Amino acid sequence: MKPSIAIIGTGANGSCAGADLTQAGLDVTMIDQWPAHVEAMRTNGLTIKMPEEQKRVEVDAHHLCDVAGLNRTFDLVLVMPKAYDTRWMAQLMEPYLAEDGLMIGIQNAMTAEIIEDVAGPERTLGCVVELSSEIFTPGLVQRNTPPAKTWFGIGALDPEMAGRIDEVREILSHVGQVSVTGEILPSKWMKLVVNTMCLGPLAMLGLTMHQANKLPGLREFVLKAGTEALNAGQRRGYAIQPIFGLTKDDIRETNQLLETLYDKLGADIGPAARDCVLQDHLKGRYSEVDLINGLVAEESAANGAAAPANAAVTEITAKIHAGELKPDPANLQLALEMMRDRTG
Repeated sequence: MKPSIAIIGTGANGSCAGADLTQAGLDVTMIDQWPAHVEAMRTNGLTIKMPEEQKRVEVDAHHLCDVAGLNRTFDLVLVMPKAYDTRWMAQLMEPYLAEDGLMIGIQNAMTAEIIEDVAGPERTLGCVVELSSEIFTPGLVQRNTPPAKTWFGIGALDPEMAGRIDEVREILSHVGQVSVTGEILPSKWMKLVVNTMCLGPLAMLGLTMHQANKLPGLREFVLKAGTEALNAGQRRGYAIQPIFGLTKDDIRETNQLLETLYDKLGADIGPAARDCVLQDHLKGRYSEVDLINGLVAEESAANGAAAPANAAVTEITAKIHAGELKPDPANLQLALEMMRDRTG
């Protein structure tokens, strides 16, 4: 019997997963808070544009307000909104999660323990994701990393849940490459380390990674942000983990760990990809920077350590959201000045 799957938060990445799983013949219910997107999917299906192909998939799309009327339970709930919407969306779906079902957050930031708190350790697995996509038009997604370049790392927060991993690995294999890790929280932190380098810092410049890499001083700045995040993770007791399909040998045999991760991501997403924070700036939306760079800055300060690069990114992003600044390459110099002010 096919598992019943709900995806809550079917923006760009959620739409990619929903389209692939639906196309694989699975029972998928897609739920989203953007009314125009839901109506477009209902009327015209979901179109996914990738670098070398385009596909249109008929999907089962629902508004958030439809959830109470679904009158069913789900074997698997994939939570895929922005990280700051995790708790309330998990709480919304928890009554519809089967007693022996699983809830998994496929998101940026450290959301796995939030979901575990809502669904319970006996119904939660953790996931790290590399999937780049964009949505500006309802019903139409630009997917920068097709399945061959999409990656998931899944693992159990509670060792007793390790036996449930294979069933999820089989499902997610329809969307991308899947690895299993015995260290899911350190692995999620490693993804956060990468995000501190390539989301907020590049988005505040209004540039793609390919464009930003041409700016003098950019690489040094993002590596500084990544180093601060890596140090914060080690203070949490998190050991370095391979992500993005890299192996332990790939990271063990390099003294340029952050450069390796940064360049691997750049190669996978391609030169035209606009990251999720840049998309938020272009849409005038709140971004996840507070839960990424902001988290590193806050934790570092609480432990008596400095994280001036992450603090600068967080402050500049807040000014962009408030309308006091615009995304602009000049913000790199502003960030460097803020760093100098913080370090004396």
